[in-house]
Amino acid sequence: MELTQDKLRICLRIGFASGTGLLLAKLMNWDFGVFFTVYPMLLLGMVPVLNRFVALQFIGSSLLTSLEIMILPGLLHNWPPAFTIVVFCLFLARFMWMAKGPLLLFGACGSVSLSIMLHFSSYQHFDLTDMALMNITASVLSVALAYVAYTFLPNKDPYVPRVMPVKTANMIRHQALLGAIVATLSFTIFQTWDLVDSLSAQVATVLVLFPMNFMGAVTSGRQRCLGTLLGCGLALMTQLLLYSHYHNLVLLCLSFWLCVMVFARWHVKEGAPGVGFAGLTTVGILFGQYIAPDHDLVYSAFYRMSSMVVAILLTLCCVYLVHKVLNLFPSTRHEILPSGQP
Repeated sequence: MELTQDKLRICLRIGFASGTGLLLAKLMNWDFGVFFTVYPMLLLGMVPVLNRFVALQFIGSSLLTSLEIMILPGLLHNWPPAFTIVVFCLFLARFMWMAKGPLLLFGACGSVSLSIMLHFSSYQHFDLTDMALMNITASVLSVALAYVAYTFLPNKDPYVPRVMPVKTANMIRHQALLGAIVATLSFTIFQTWDLVDSLSAQVATVLVLFPMNFMGAVTSGRQRCLGTLLGCGLALMTQLLLYSHYHNLVLLCLSFWLCVMVFARWHVKEGAPGVGFAGLTTVGILFGQYIAPDHDLVYSAFYRMSSMVVAILLTLCCVYLVHKVLNLFPSTRHEILPSGQP
């Protein structure tokens, strides 16, 4: 696909917002730097336009997730079965919003942030109040940076909205239950095995569910594996080039911006979240969470690559099994309309 002026502007907006997010997180010594690098990518990479409705969805999702994380772990931490049921209901609501369409961004961002914060909240050394504040701060900052980016780099051509496919009630229930069941299984497995260092793998198990059907998940999983491998490879090259200077903030942010621009260009040429978007989120997580004077990116990158592949393969197996089970019941069957639309 040709790289038009508007597509180049999308790349520049993503690079500016995520790069500024990283810079501010490092300057202010904020924890959870992954929020400040990945959230701008989600906002500017998944949504082709920015307006008040989009901004309210993005910030509202963050506020709701932060409130849930502040309340639920303290109430239900000692009752794992009840906690798991509540987590399933939270994911079900978000995937239901995604399946219906108008609140897709609200559900998608909520699924990602809920997955990240549930992962962190299970360990005593993470402060829930600080995590909630950083989550809200990152969301508000991402929206503000997006508005600045759109002000100086507006689209030249008018935005033409896509026509959303018509879905049956059965398909909506199928998609919502498929996403909620697999996301809850992922949460349960990561908690059972105490995988505190596998944040990126857990997030990947949620991101591959966004197509909300088996064939889409297979394609998404393959693209995410490839994007992760490429993103880790580019981050490792950056580590080698910076060598002992990766504590230099100017060099670090410049290197991050270059990595983001490489995958942002790939992402806009694909026309939909795929290999490029997977590479984007990979470098966002690695730079936001792992690159610091006391962290070795080499180990983190190799661990991320191996854990991601295993997590995605297991997730696809779960998607296939849940898809087959849901198709056994008429009320949750994945049907195709006679017109050929899903």
